Amino acid sequence: MQIKGNFWSTFKKRYSIYLVLLALSIVCSFANENFFTANNLTNISRQLAVTTILAFGETMLIIAGMLDLSAGSVLALSGVFGVSAYKATGSIMIAVLVAILTGVICNIINAGMISTFKAPPFIATLAMLTMARGVALLYTKGQNILKLDKLTILGQGSIGIIPIPIIFLVVVGIFTWYILNHTKLGRSLYAVGGNKEAAVASGINVPKVLYTVFIINGVLVGLAGILFMSRVNAGLPNGAVNYEFTALTAAIIGGTSFSGGIGTAGGTLAGAFIVGFLDNIMNLTGVDSYMQQIVRGAIIALAVIYDIYTKNRKTKAMLGKQDDADKTKVVKAS
Repeated sequence: MQIKGNFWSTFKKRYSIYLVLLALSIVCSFANENFFTANNLTNISRQLAVTTILAFGETMLIIAGMLDLSAGSVLALSGVFGVSAYKATGSIMIAVLVAILTGVICNIINAGMISTFKAPPFIATLAMLTMARGVALLYTKGQNILKLDKLTILGQGSIGIIPIPIIFLVVVGIFTWYILNHTKLGRSLYAVGGNKEAAVASGINVPKVLYTVFIINGVLVGLAGILFMSRVNAGLPNGAVNYEFTALTAAIIGGTSFSGGIGTAGGTLAGAFIVGFLDNIMNLTGVDSYMQQIVRGAIIALAVIYDIYTKNRKTKAMLGKQDDADKTKVVKAS
């Protein structure tokens, strides 16, 4: 019985999010006959690509005990600069590199405020949220940059039957999974997020880890920026508003703990599709846009409450085992 209990507990811990995604898919297919069509699923994947790439970056940050509230604004700034570079040079490669470089620079500033000047991640990235959006609007004078010509291939094109944004999404997902599961950096992220003092005591260079993960996040945000602008065929300084919250929601629903030290790339991907499926089925069934906002907010609240609940249960279980061990020692001593 104990073996069965342990198996079921492990199974729920590892695979419950995928079962939720499967159940939601079945419910959505019954709710609207158009949900499981190839065109609809392709559209969902295209729309999800940008926010899911952001979510992978958020996942690595949250595992390390950080977060990024500036992702949407930095995405807009990166995309605008990348689009401008394309308009000036006609080179898609230069556009992508400029967008990524912009994301990296903004995230190095975030890392400096947090690691060097000890600003709380919430405050530091909130400041960057405002600054990046302001720079994007100042640079464009509040005007959209139109007619992107061949650059739209990144967001609207396909290789065979596979949309290019989905290819980027898969590559970034594999990259994130590899970092978290098979690199020293990944182990360090879990260690820093789980117990920063213990990580320092074990010899982990915490500032270096934080700078590295923010730089990686910058690469992903910059890439997401150029994909977003190419998909909408315009450089939008006011684009991607609240995308950071969609990314955070995907990470949290996918099992990444806000307290740090817990999270997986696969869980985040599943969480992103859960959010995408819910948004899509609400649109297909004609749910009011204001009600959709309420539902999204409720999902975030429930995910955080569940995270806190499971964390408290684990803490109580550990304390209970410690008490039992102490009692056993007392009994043996007597």
